Amino acid sequence: MATVVQLTGAGVSFGGVRALQGVTFPVEEGEQVCVIGPSGSGKSTLLGLMNGRLMAESGSVEVFGQNLAGLTAGQLRELRCGLAWVPQDLGLVPNLRVLQNVLCGKAGRVGFLGLLRRLVLTRMQEAERVRGLLERLGIPEKLYERTDTLSGGQQQRVAIARALYQEPAVILADEPVASVDPGRARSLLELLTREAREEGITLIMSLHHVDLAREFFPRLIGLQAGRVAFDEPAGEVCGEKLRALYATGEE
Repeated sequence: MATVVQLTGAGVSFGGVRALQGVTFPVEEGEQVCVIGPSGSGKSTLLGLMNGRLMAESGSVEVFGQNLAGLTAGQLRELRCGLAWVPQDLGLVPNLRVLQNVLCGKAGRVGFLGLLRRLVLTRMQEAERVRGLLERLGIPEKLYERTDTLSGGQQQRVAIARALYQEPAVILADEPVASVDPGRARSLLELLTREAREEGITLIMSLHHVDLAREFFPRLIGLQAGRVAFDEPAGEVCGEKLRALYATGEE
């Protein structure tokens, strides 16, 4: 099994404050990994390093065998075609229709002009592919709805559809269910983990809810004050380790 992400002694700071320090772990192809830890522990920074939005000041971050620090802007854009990014705010364009937001998943592959053509002159086969994704996610009837008219849970499904439409090797998701209640979050996580598993996509996510992380992810990485506190199978992460992890912060 190939290693798709490898961090080795990775560190980064903001304004002289160390956000991450000495972070080392691999992620193998097809794995589903969840990063947990108190607020301010570095979860979002860690995911930002993996997709090249941030660069490590020390150590290295390799994705698909390439050291991100050594890539040109063009090479980084090309690499990101294999990385789908689901940010906390979902990154959807409110006044676009659901179809158009999902089509934005291919922006990195087709370029700005290619994306503009797709948004204005959507081919039937592309619309049907998007409809098929929305069918799997339970909202096919929303294909032509404006995204800002949807509920929060429906918008999260659109963000998942956009990520899947990109046909990535890896999905990076930063607290994608933070704004919904636990019941809806459980439903969305069930959808995303199932789709990633069936498509053979590596899934790396940060989560606020520890119980959901333990329920849906086979491997948990605990961050505390920018360092890896543990990296273990979910079944081996006991209550004592979790209490120690959150002893200095809020869950």
